[in-house]
Amino acid sequence: MAAVHLQGSLFDQTDEIRLGPMADVRRTVLGDGAWLDVLPGWLTGADALFETLAETVPWRAERRQMYEREVDVPRLLAYYREGDPLPHPVIAEARDALTAHYATELGEPFTTAGLCYYRDGHDSVAWHGDTIGRGSREDTMVAILSVGSPRDLVLRPRRGGRAPVRKALGHGDLVVMGGSCQRTWEHAVPKTARAVGARISIQFRPDGVN
Repeated sequence: MAAVHLQGSLFDQTDEIRLGPMADVRRTVLGDGAWLDVLPGWLTGADALFETLAETVPWRAERRQMYEREVDVPRLLAYYREGDPLPHPVIAEARDALTAHYATELGEPFTTAGLCYYRDGHDSVAWHGDTIGRGSREDTMVAILSVGSPRDLVLRPRRGGRAPVRKALGHGDLVVMGGSCQRTWEHAVPKTARAVGARISIQFRPDGVN
């Protein structure tokens, strides 16, 4: 794979890759039963993890049907099902820490890990909710750990009526979308003309949530 530029963080100048405590996670109530938890810098050594994942994950490029033609998916992807060996031990630690922290609210473990590689500002993900599986009818959670340069995650209510919520995520930041968020809100990582570095997001989901 061609080298991709990473804008390193001045506050993450360590190669020791480890998770911090979750005591400082902060929740924003979005409305319609949805909420958003954010924990900046949960992972230290995030830039080192980015470099490892960028080089070692078997990234795949996908194509999708759009109207009458097939187009490239504007990001690289990897997916790890329950029981699959993960590309770094800290990803398993993060999954288990999230399962423990949200055990009372979620009532089930996080089991899968999906990775998205945003190589530059041209890579993106369009407005959507994770509603292919149980998220279409049940409250659930999707947790995202971001490494590499920050990119905006933007959320908006499906019914409209209020301004979008925007969070710049990278360098070890954690965000958890919970409650009805997948049904009543949409989220996206928009394209940008700004000069941005590469980012990898690691999404943790319970079984049957896509």
